[in-house]
Amino acid sequence: MNAYVLRKSLFNHSLKNAYKNGVHERGQWLQMCRSKTSAPKNFSDYESIKRDYNIRVPQRFNFAKDVLEQWEGKEKNGQRSSLPALWWVNDSGKEVRWSFEELGFHSRRLANVLHQVCSLQRGDRVFLVLPRVPEWWLVNVACLRTGTVLIPGTSQLTARDVRHRLQTSGAKCVITDETLAPLLDTVASDCPSISTKLLVSQRAMHGWGNLTELIGKVSDDHVCVDTRSDETMTIFFTSGTTGSPKMTQHSHCSYGLGLTVNGRYWLDLTEQDVFWNTSDTGWAKSAWSSVFAPWIQGACVFAHHMPRFDTSTVLKTLSSFPITTFCTAPTAYRMLVQEDISRFKFRALEHCLCAGEPINPEVMWKWKELTGLDIYEGYGQTETVLIAGTFKGMKIKPGSFGKASPGYDVQVVDEDGSVVPHGQEGNLGIRVKPDRPFSLFTEYTGEPERTAECFCGNFYLTGDRGMMDDEGYLWFIGRADDVILSAGYRIGPFEVENALIEHPAVAESAVVSSPDPVRGEVVKAFVVLTADYKSREHKELTQELQTHVKTITAPYKYPRKIEFVDHLPKTVSGKIRRVELRKKEWEQQTS
Repeated sequence: MNAYVLRKSLFNHSLKNAYKNGVHERGQWLQMCRSKTSAPKNFSDYESIKRDYNIRVPQRFNFAKDVLEQWEGKEKNGQRSSLPALWWVNDSGKEVRWSFEELGFHSRRLANVLHQVCSLQRGDRVFLVLPRVPEWWLVNVACLRTGTVLIPGTSQLTARDVRHRLQTSGAKCVITDETLAPLLDTVASDCPSISTKLLVSQRAMHGWGNLTELIGKVSDDHVCVDTRSDETMTIFFTSGTTGSPKMTQHSHCSYGLGLTVNGRYWLDLTEQDVFWNTSDTGWAKSAWSSVFAPWIQGACVFAHHMPRFDTSTVLKTLSSFPITTFCTAPTAYRMLVQEDISRFKFRALEHCLCAGEPINPEVMWKWKELTGLDIYEGYGQTETVLIAGTFKGMKIKPGSFGKASPGYDVQVVDEDGSVVPHGQEGNLGIRVKPDRPFSLFTEYTGEPERTAECFCGNFYLTGDRGMMDDEGYLWFIGRADDVILSAGYRIGPFEVENALIEHPAVAESAVVSSPDPVRGEVVKAFVVLTADYKSREHKELTQELQTHVKTITAPYKYPRKIEFVDHLPKTVSGKIRRVELRKKEWEQQTS
């Protein structure tokens, strides 16, 4: 039986009846939705967050046992809302709605597959590459239950990427679907550590175990391992400015407890919420917002299969389902505000958030004009949980990503690790001495030198440049490697992009450095035009945009070069790949 319909009924009678007609039930939920509010539900204001935040890290902790099983128990006792734990849909009208009890049932079976059938032991590594399908969530929970170390990957990986990840990590098990299985087979002979290959598919494939068939053959009786809080839980491969991708290692407590900051405070979720995060399953943001943060709060995780971000699908989904909280990338909001949103009614939507890259103030204003809702920005990275953000009840300063989250002491420091005065640019850092935050990554696995490079004095350096104003708000200037040095001036790409997007001709832009024999570097903008301006003469439009930027920001920051393009290179999660544009620009100009 395919796992999409693997639904042994564990719901109580009333909930089972409510799920018989998905469309009718969605209508009922929409009618029951709370009135829209921007008032926080889990705290009173930012100062109360800082005052009340106090997480004690036990010696032993496992998210599956200490969080998911607790919600499962509450559900059985009628102490949780009737919303599912996971609500998955696709474009074909299929839906999967699992309670915490069903999630536990299926994940315990998969845990037995990993341990009994595949002979995986605690600490063994599992390489997972799946799109947004229910099995992705099951593998996440099963790895927690067995103490195996999950290594997620995106479906956009090449054979070279996969080979590097498998050889470097020493993964013993790979789990994927039939789309990526042939690619994995081409590199398997170069990866001797692999002992098991599991396939999510309705058909058999030589050399692969069929995950759904195996789940159906084992018991659902499984006792969760008793992991230490500091034991390795997951590894994400993250790209740096130099060298091959690093293995960013997290413990059971760093994400399993640390992401309480995200779920309780930034997302402000409760068990009455339906939360949709659009991140790709290969990135840490998916662990943040599609697993740990919402389930810490007992909220319903909503997922749409959606292979690629599609504005029409997103808008229809937000209007058709009782989604109360929505988080996506700034690029996605830029695309959404160009649509005719007036055709849709988001009756349940209360809270909108973004993360992954800075969001343009113009986009924030337009989204609020169209929906009546603010966008709350968050800042973090794979190595951390939420570093800083705008929280409900806090004044939103467009262009700032808010204030430090309660788990971290965030400061702006110079090259020696000394805190700089307010208003002065520097490196964004998290204080790690005398007390290192438990919600920080453990290390770059097997690379002590690259790990040590992240620290300076008493601080962990994020690799980003920024400043703090007199009210404690943090402002992003750019990646340390994105900052443009032109004729002695330091120019952050984000402020130029902000200026450009205020012009009606610009749908989106990306700003990078371009080599110049006189200035060393100059600002170059890659611009995607809006429909009304696509036929305009480019030379005239270039001059118009340059003049526009000079009137919006300091004249020395204007783009001396502008190239009009049909689209910008992006990651699968929607982040603009400035590094790709910059590399191509420098190669072309210096060759």
